[in-house]
Amino acid sequence: MRTLTYLVAATLDGHIAESGGVDPTGTLFDVGQDYLDYAIANYPETLPTGARQAFGVTDPGTRFDTVLEGRRSYQLGLDAGITNAYAHLRHLVFSRTLADSPDPGVEVVADDPAATVRKLKAEPGRGLWLVGGAALAGELFEEIDEIVVKVNPVASGTGIPLFTGRSQASRRRFAVRDHTVLASGVVILTYNLS
Repeated sequence: MRTLTYLVAATLDGHIAESGGVDPTGTLFDVGQDYLDYAIANYPETLPTGARQAFGVTDPGTRFDTVLEGRRSYQLGLDAGITNAYAHLRHLVFSRTLADSPDPGVEVVADDPAATVRKLKAEPGRGLWLVGGAALAGELFEEIDEIVVKVNPVASGTGIPLFTGRSQASRRRFAVRDHTVLASGVVILTYNLS
């Protein structure tokens, strides 16, 4: 059965974006060469298609063949003129407001995210990658099998937490499976359900 991995960057105080969803100064999540090297070696499929082309990355990766994205996260790409940042993966955008996909390679899903993920998990293939955002992560909270957090050495004070929109108070316990400390101070923490 396929697994759902929430792989996301966060600040020391657990925020994945500034309150408006954008990092106007570009300083929350600096992408240094050490992180690029790590991503290319360990998660090449998570690099946007344009970055893969720019860096000459041809490795298809072994972890994920599908990326799941919330409407607000997807909008950031649209605002930059990018209709499919992950054209090398099956790309699903969960939205109840986006009527049609602006790109033939992007599937817009208006159905229940958890039910959709359960169906995807039952299909053959590699893992599912939840790229963001926090509201979708909140809706998929019970379906997440693994969390990979790229903790950046900055505290934002405020912002969007890892999960939002949870209407139920439930706990899930995860165990640390791996950790990597990069020279830039970024720490990659990998947790699996315990």
